[in-house]
Amino acid sequence: MIILKSNGAIPMKKTVTMLLFLACCLAFAQDANPEAAEAAAETVEQSSGSALWNVLYGGSIVNLIIWLGLFATSFTTIIFAVNAFFLVKEDKLMPNAVITGVQDALSKGDLDAAVNTCDSNPSTLSSILRTAFNNIEDGYDVVQQAVSSATDLESEKLMQKVNRLNVCGQIAPMLGLMGTVTGMVSAFAGLATTTGAAKSKVLAQSISTALWTTCVGLLISVPALLFYTYFKNNATRLLLESEAKVLDLIKVLRNVEVESE
Repeated sequence: MIILKSNGAIPMKKTVTMLLFLACCLAFAQDANPEAAEAAAETVEQSSGSALWNVLYGGSIVNLIIWLGLFATSFTTIIFAVNAFFLVKEDKLMPNAVITGVQDALSKGDLDAAVNTCDSNPSTLSSILRTAFNNIEDGYDVVQQAVSSATDLESEKLMQKVNRLNVCGQIAPMLGLMGTVTGMVSAFAGLATTTGAAKSKVLAQSISTALWTTCVGLLISVPALLFYTYFKNNATRLLLESEAKVLDLIKVLRNVEVESE
């Protein structure tokens, strides 16, 4: 019996020793984990920063210039869209002060007051009305033609400003396509100059740069073209309404004789 007890105590001591050893290993691992986590985080930050620079630079100054062009196009698209938002508005093109002022002046037969109202409130409607008043002595048919010509002129002036969005929408995908071409050139050049496992890395980096420029170019182009279509249609509608409003205001002068002082 004594021998059996002594033989059973030896495995028990070994088990306790192994448990203590595992506990020490776990404690050491817990102490080392924060340092490993910090080192891993720093590695991720460094790799992400280098990856961003590789996408922007792509091993070529031409690619960096393309990205600068894309950034500039995005900023100008925002500026032109905000400008068009404040420009293509009913209150801006057809002020109520001009409509009521000219209507009251013509109802009283005071053409000079109507002209002064247009001069004091410059707008698209005022310009068209001013052209109509300048040709009132030549007859109503001439006035209608003058109003149509003035509307076309004001439309051209307004569309020149709205068309800036269309230009941005056309330039952005072209810059993206140029980035794609330069990325493909870099990819094939890298395949020709590298050997072994480095070929796959160079190829992946070049293709990534090419796809990113195309993606960003489309992200700029699509909103720019949407804004252009919206403001163009809105401007066309307001200009047609301005022409109709002018003809409605001056119809009281159809059978009126103008006396020059």
